Amino acid sequence: MKQKPFTAAQGRKLQANFAHAEATGESAAPVVKYFCPWGGATWLISECGPDGRMFGLCDLGHGCPELGYVMLSDLTGLRGPAGLTIERDLYFTADKSLSEYAEEARAAGRITA
Repeated sequence: MKQKPFTAAQGRKLQANFAHAEATGESAAPVVKYFCPWGGATWLISECGPDGRMFGLCDLGHGCPELGYVMLSDLTGLRGPAGLTIERDLYFTADKSLSEYAEEARAAGRITA
């Protein structure tokens, strides 16, 4: 990942969402969207723990988007053709809850945000 994985404000929101989810079991709206420029993978991330474990809607481009965990280090370490990296969508702003995105993605077979 050539850019920072998230802004300072996004990092604070991801950590606050993690603490809230740990206390209540409720997930929040996605804060960041990552995508793979050489394939169909997309991640909508709503929380990030102190160990870099992130929770969100994960779609590896195989038609089976699912809620789950991914390590920040795994995303930042991925390299594609010609050294391409996973990118953060600089213009993404969530307009619904993570569960609404998940429901839509399951119906479409991919994340459409």
